[in-house]
Amino acid sequence: MYESFFDMKHTPFTNNIPTSALYISQELQEALGRLCYAAKNQLFAVVTADVGIGKSTLIRKLRDTLPPDEYLVLYLSDSQLTPRWFYNGLLLQLGAETKFQRGDAKLSLHKQLEYIYEAKHQKVVTIVDEAHLLRRDTLEEIRFMLNCRMDSMNPMALILVGQNELWDKLVKSVYAAIRQRIDLKCVLPPLDLAQTTEYIQTHLQYAEGQQDIFTEQAIAEIHNYAAGSSRAVNKLCTHCLLSAAQQGKKLIDDHLVRKVIETELP
Repeated sequence: MYESFFDMKHTPFTNNIPTSALYISQELQEALGRLCYAAKNQLFAVVTADVGIGKSTLIRKLRDTLPPDEYLVLYLSDSQLTPRWFYNGLLLQLGAETKFQRGDAKLSLHKQLEYIYEAKHQKVVTIVDEAHLLRRDTLEEIRFMLNCRMDSMNPMALILVGQNELWDKLVKSVYAAIRQRIDLKCVLPPLDLAQTTEYIQTHLQYAEGQQDIFTEQAIAEIHNYAAGSSRAVNKLCTHCLLSAAQQGKKLIDDHLVRKVIETELP
């Protein structure tokens, strides 16, 4: 609806924007570099951030950055993930037969990983999303998974991604053995006002329509509401664009933003 009103060719504030068109802050770029290093050297990395800060953006960008002929990216996201289904979930993505016994699944996965590395010359990168919800026994099993060839090498790069409570969990003494194995830690900060401005401008440029839609005061109001969350920016900007189009307004000011916050958003 609002796309035609603002002469847009693409919808600017959605989750399916191509990674090449996404706004990548300096902090996200630095985290991406760290994860590429982890992938190359088959390391164990942990990524944490508040809700909506950019974890999914970082994962998508990493997947599209790694050359597919050199890397095989596997993805798991299941709050009820058990040790057995950690292995079987990866086996399914590799097109291999799953196993009923956890030990058999683990052995089968190790063999698959060795085959991919030695025969296909690819490195496996496993991303476990929503990792702050994982049970202790699953986290412990992930640690055991990294033991290979008498601890001389990792069978794959492993990236745990979760909300900040993931690290709050890992710093506890019962997780000391897991924490000691972590090679890289990335903490994504919220967007500041300048970055929120760049974020909105970048997504409007992707839309290829009218550019000067939000006033500086409007962006300041959006930033205050979103508190650095790109997801919240997307939601509020979309509601503002809809409201402006319905009212026939080509410019979104701070008054419109405040009205949308008060009447349309929880």
